[in-house]
Amino acid sequence: MTANATSSSSKDRIVIFDTTLRDGEQCPGASMTFEEKLEVAELLEDMGVDIIEAGFPIASQGDFEAVHEIAKRAGDGVTIAGLARAISGDIIRAGEAVRVAKRSRIHTFVSTSPIHLAHQMRKTEEQVLDIISATVAQARNLVEDVEWSAMDATRTPIEYLVRCVDAAIKAGATTINLPDTVGYAVPEEYAAMFRQVIERVPDSDKAIFSTHCHNDLGLAVANSLAGIAGGARQIECTINGLGERAGNAALEEIVMAIRTRRDVMPYDSRIDATMLTRASKLVSNVSAFPVQYNKAIVGRNAFAHESGIHQDGMLKNAETYEIMTPESVGVKATSLVMGKHSGRHAFRSKLKELGYEVGDNQLEDAFKRFKDLADRKKHVYDEDIEALIGDEVASAAESIRLLSLTVIAGTGGAAKAIISLDVEGTHVTKEVSGNGPVDAIFNAIKAIVPHDATLSLYQVHAVTEGTDAQAEVSVRLEEDGKSVTGRGADPDTMVASAKAYLSSLNKLMVKRQRQHAQAVSA
Repeated sequence: MTANATSSSSKDRIVIFDTTLRDGEQCPGASMTFEEKLEVAELLEDMGVDIIEAGFPIASQGDFEAVHEIAKRAGDGVTIAGLARAISGDIIRAGEAVRVAKRSRIHTFVSTSPIHLAHQMRKTEEQVLDIISATVAQARNLVEDVEWSAMDATRTPIEYLVRCVDAAIKAGATTINLPDTVGYAVPEEYAAMFRQVIERVPDSDKAIFSTHCHNDLGLAVANSLAGIAGGARQIECTINGLGERAGNAALEEIVMAIRTRRDVMPYDSRIDATMLTRASKLVSNVSAFPVQYNKAIVGRNAFAHESGIHQDGMLKNAETYEIMTPESVGVKATSLVMGKHSGRHAFRSKLKELGYEVGDNQLEDAFKRFKDLADRKKHVYDEDIEALIGDEVASAAESIRLLSLTVIAGTGGAAKAIISLDVEGTHVTKEVSGNGPVDAIFNAIKAIVPHDATLSLYQVHAVTEGTDAQAEVSVRLEEDGKSVTGRGADPDTMVASAKAYLSSLNKLMVKRQRQHAQAVSA
């Protein structure tokens, strides 16, 4: 079945032509191995891509073998295409590569713009017309489904473009691609180009028209959608917009734009949108091209909200700030990112999610500590919040609090700690030396709050990854055969150590008070 036959069954269906393995791989540094290409092709087929342009068979033996193997493995629901220049040898090689597919296509192209004809082709308009007729006919003798592309169509005079398209259809082309090869067009003129060509070519109804837009001006997706409005029914695109220079139209953006705005674009595709995120991650991994965080649809921030206003709206009704659900593109759930812009409503919701029920006063205290942390740390994870409030919320009645800490340490001699504490409302500051910074801190605390407890455990671990990760410190103090454990978390390990020691000391003092009360009552 040809692409044209497929499209004629429904004027509203958009054929998705994925060229990640061809145009996407031409992106500098994005080459894929044989096995990686097979893996990507399998996923594209599973997600419902209509045509997979598997490569450029004449480019290398490796490219030929990959296209041939993909064609051999493909089912009857997908067409496998091989690219060929308007050169006889290219077309023969492409035909050999795709002939084993249940549905095969040769995609051949030639330049048509004056600047390309003069400086790249060095041919006259008439010579190029002869080339189009001969090479398209050659391809059609090898396969039933032939696509012809007018390279640099958007900079080609419309009169000549019409003649080229007419020649290609007469020679047997079943798909006509009018690409914006250099990303020069704007939507209005791209749509108008399709309308004019379709209206002026006598046999335009015998072929499906296709878009292929590059993103040099950031208009690839907009132009592709405009091309559909102008009469095209195939869109050529790539996963993550991967491609030469600034890339191509992104498949995931095309699919979700059509699906989300069916009120103005009453079209459909066969793509299983729930596989978009998976496809994005696979292509990113095999191409070694990371997806920008704010990339539409598949970027890590596409369904993440940090602004307090946005988070509040999301908690009340997700449609306030999300026009599609994360599940619809294969993302597990919306993420309310906890950061310095988050508000109390989102913070309380996060605490409940983590299993903490707090009163208003405790919430204010915990929220203040969270804001202080968020100002110092780019990413605040759930583990950070648990470490931040876990012990501190539970011990809201602390009688000893850390006010400030300065530690001086190095190779020049003994470490020194200058610490200020609030001891039951009284501010006390001490400067004490020690055998290392932690020892100096603990000695300073003991100088302000004398006690006979011994340190039986001091443990440090990072709460999350990265050099800005919070340190979580555990301290165990023993006194009269009984022990208490305190924890403290902070991006500064020394501050976390002081917090942990004070947490343990506060618990110890609470035990003392209880024992004293029990002794008096006895």
